Amino acid sequence: MEQEKHFINSIYYQLAQTAKYCKYLGNQLFEKLNFEIPLDEFVILDTIFVHGEICQRDLAKLILKDRPSTGRLLNSLEEKGLIKRFADTKNNRLVRKTKLTSKGEKILDKLTVKLKAYFSSLPEEISGPKVQELKTRIQEFREGLEKEVEMKI
Repeated sequence: MEQEKHFINSIYYQLAQTAKYCKYLGNQLFEKLNFEIPLDEFVILDTIFVHGEICQRDLAKLILKDRPSTGRLLNSLEEKGLIKRFADTKNNRLVRKTKLTSKGEKILDKLTVKLKAYFSSLPEEISGPKVQELKTRIQEFREGLEKEVEMKI
């Protein structure tokens, strides 16, 4: 692979900047569509749905947030009745796990439908088969980075 002369031309920088734009777009979209919950809470609901009952530490690793921030988001979701936390064991240790409530599943479904409708209306440049190929390549790249990064969450 050809080495870049400047960091701002590297794949690392370009992906970081793209991720920031995606985050801004997501926050603006959630505000524009009057979603009941912010983007960060939606990401947690979706992650819990995909991974099932999960402890805070594992969730924090998946969403790349520290445990205190993850805890605050979980507190908010629990207050809204969208998740339920309960005691369980993991590796013979007591942990608090989280699962979606039926209300949480309904909101997740409703918001997912709205998001899919919105994204399907976007121009072809940012949807369709090109995006699927890009997602696959980015996932492969991220999985390579995961092997190199020491997560201290």
